[in-house]
Formats: sequence, C-alpha cells, structure tokens
Amino acid sequence: MTTGFTEPAKKHLGQNFLRDTNVIDRIVLAIAPQPGDVIVEIGPGQGALTFPLLKQHGDITAIEFDRDLHAPLQTAARQHGELHLIAGDVLSVNFSELAAQRSDAQGQIRLVGNLPYNLSSPILFHALDHAHAIRDMHFMLQKEVVERMAAGPGSKVYGRLSVMLQAYCSVTPLFIVPPGAFIPAPKVDSAVVRLVPKPHGKIEVADHASFANVVRAAFGQRRKTLRNALHGVADSATLEAAGLRPEARAEQVAVADFVQLANLLAAG
Repeated sequence: MTTGFTEPAKKHLGQNFLRDTNVIDRIVLAIAPQPGDVIVEIGPGQGALTFPLLKQHGDITAIEFDRDLHAPLQTAARQHGELHLIAGDVLSVNFSELAAQRSDAQGQIRLVGNLPYNLSSPILFHALDHAHAIRDMHFMLQKEVVERMAAGPGSKVYGRLSVMLQAYCSVTPLFIVPPGAFIPAPKVDSAVVRLVPKPHGKIEVADHASFANVVRAAFGQRRKTLRNALHGVADSATLEAAGLRPEARAEQVAVADFVQLANLLAAG
C-alpha cells in the first residue's frame, strides 16, 4: 500500500519518497504523538509521514527545501490538520528559536524525518547543537549510518558520529526498512532510530568545542595511535592523566574516556 501525493523525486536532492503504509504506521507508533507535543518534520517530501501524523496529532511543523512540493503539501494537508510549512534548508533553521516560539512545547520540540542520505550527518550534528531544545528524534536513515550511530568501542564502524551522538543522547535503533518501501528504491537498506537527548545534568561534557575538537582529531586518521592523531592537541602525559594509553587507537576508546580527556584539556 502507498500514501502521499505523486511528485517526481529529484535525484540531486537525494529524494527517496517513503510509500509503504506498514512502515509508516510503525514509525507513527514509535513516535506516539501526545497532546501538547510540538512535532517538527524534516523533509516531508510527498507527505507520506506528514499526513498520518497530522491525522493523529492535528498540528505539524515541517521544513521542506524543495519549493515544488510546498503547494501540493499545503493543499493535501488541509483534510488532515494544520501544517506549518517552513521553506528552506534545515541546516539554517534554529531549532532553539523554533522551540522558544511554541509556548505549548515547554521549551522543547520533537524532531522526525526521513533524512536524505547525503545530508544525514550534517543534520544530526546540527540537531546536536540544539539538543537542549529537543525532547527526542525519530529519523529514518541509511542502515549503515544507524549502525555507526549506535556502535560501541571496538566496532569497525565506531567513529566520530558514534562518540558525538552518544555523549549527548541515548541512541536506539528501532527497525530496518527495505528498499522497496521507497520510490525510487535506494540501493541500500534503511533503518529507523530514536535519539533522546540526555538531561542537562547528565551530560558530562564540560566544553562542547573542546570535546568536538578532540573527537574530530582522534578519528581524523583512524590508523594512527592517539599519541600521533592528537599531536598538537594532547601530549602523552595528558593522555595518561586522563587514563588513556597513548598507543591506543581512537576506535578502542570509550565515549566516557573521550569526555574525560576533553574536560581535562578544557580545565587546563
């Protein structure tokens, strides 16, 4: 079964429109909209997820870059609920300001979306910058990206994305979505993931810039030891003071250890 309206996908925008209503129902069930929630959808596309959410919740804000989709989205949404459409690039949207504008949200929004594969990491990092204003996120992404997001130390796919997200959020992969659920069908599996930002008091990162710099440098050249990868950022004595082995590689270091090192550097 399918849902939404028909509008050709644009390859240069990385569009793959979700069409399988069984998958859509599972996503809506996972989100479980409640009265008073402010739900913000990234990239509504043809409205496959937008309209079921509107039907259940009655009010959705959506951010859509493709202006050709705006008019059909607004027209089709009228029979389901009230759609507040934001035109433009999601990376230019200030989620903190958006949350502050909606007094019924208690200062927080809920993000949902089928993210374009070519922009998934930038969007995730952008959301991290506004994590205090976000209650939770439910995203569909390339399965490989979800695996990286949830990976632990020692895994081949554990990396910068894993560490940055897990320092600020709990990451829970929910289910896999096959290519046939989309039009056009991508060449890879997708997956739905839930991210819940940690309460401010539970985030142990003392300085975001210092932490981001350490993690970026550590994974910039994965094959190098920490001593070499972090040359100019932290010397061997500092690594050892943080409880790390200078000869270890980044993929062997737990999230909490990266946090401890960054905090030590920020304090010194």
